[in-house]
Amino acid sequence: MGRVHHPRRGSLAFRPKTRARRIYPRMATLPATSETKIQEFAGYKVGMTHVTMIDNRKGSVTYNQEVSVPVTVIECPKLKVLGMRTYSKDEYGTKVISESWSVDKDSEDLKRAGVHVSKVKAKDLKNDIDTIAEVRLMVSTRPTETGVSKKTPEVFEVTVSGTDVNEKLKLAEDKLGKDLNVSEIFNQGDTLDVRSVTKGKGFSGQVKRYGVKLLAKKSEKVKRKPGNLGPFHPHKTSWTVAQAGNLGFNNRTELNKMVVKIGSGDLKMKGGWLNYGLVKSDYIMFKGSVPGPCKRLVRFRAPVRPQKYKYDEPQVTYVSLESKQGI
Repeated sequence: MGRVHHPRRGSLAFRPKTRARRIYPRMATLPATSETKIQEFAGYKVGMTHVTMIDNRKGSVTYNQEVSVPVTVIECPKLKVLGMRTYSKDEYGTKVISESWSVDKDSEDLKRAGVHVSKVKAKDLKNDIDTIAEVRLMVSTRPTETGVSKKTPEVFEVTVSGTDVNEKLKLAEDKLGKDLNVSEIFNQGDTLDVRSVTKGKGFSGQVKRYGVKLLAKKSEKVKRKPGNLGPFHPHKTSWTVAQAGNLGFNNRTELNKMVVKIGSGDLKMKGGWLNYGLVKSDYIMFKGSVPGPCKRLVRFRAPVRPQKYKYDEPQVTYVSLESKQGI
C-alpha cells in the first residue's frame, strides 16, 4: 500500500501564538517617505454593516455597477497631542534625547492616563539636533466622546515621518497641544494597513486551535487529539506538533484595506450598534473585516507594501442602518 500524503493540518504561520502584552497594539513599522507628515491614526471598532457602492475595480465584470459591500466602522474621535519626544539611534536601539509637554504634569489628562512626566527630564529640543533620528508625538485618545463605556484613555506615540529633522521638529511643535483629526491625515479611497489585538478565546484544544482531524470513535482514550506526538528519536516533542494552549488575543496586521468612507455624525443605527451604542464623533469605514472585537482600539497607517493597482474613488450610494439586534 502506498503512502498517504496530505497537507499539514493547522497553519504554523503565526507561531508562537503568544498573548499580546496589552490590549492595544504597537505600531513598529512605517513606510519610508521623504515627505514630512503623520502617517497613522487610531479609533475604536464599532461593528459591521453593509453599503451599496459603485464598483471601483477596473476590469471587474461589475465595474461601474452598484454592488453590496461589507464594511467595518471605526469611530475616530480627535487625538489630543500631549507632548513630543526626540530619539537617537545606534546599534543598541533608540534612546530618548529630550521631551516637551503641552500640559502641566498635574493635568487630569496625564493622571487619568497614568503618565509620569518626571521620568524623563525635559530639555531644549534644538540641542543635539545632529543626533536626532526620530521625532514622535505623544497622543491620547478620547473614549468619553465615543460609545465605549470607559474613562481611561490610551496613550501612545505617533511617529512624524520624513528626512529633514528641522521640518519634523517644526511640524511636531505646531501640533503640540492641538488635536489630530482623521480627515486631515487620510482620504476616501486610500488603502491602509490595519493593526489590532484579536478577540481572546482562552485555553483551547488542538482541534479548535489547529484544525486537527478528529480520530475514529474506537480510537484509544481520546478523539480530539493528534494521533501521535512525533518519532521516538530525537527524544523530544517538536514545536510543529499541534498542542493545546491560548487561542486569540494576538497582535495581527491586515494589509491594504480600502477606506470606503470618512464621515461624522450620520451613522444613527436603529436601536444603536450592537454591544457598542451610538457613534458620536468622526468615523472611518474599511472594506471588509478588521481584527478584534467591538470597542477595541484599532490603529491604522499608510501601507508599508502598497498595491500597484489603483482604484477609482469610492462612491457610496446607500449605508444600511437597519437594526442588527435580530428584531
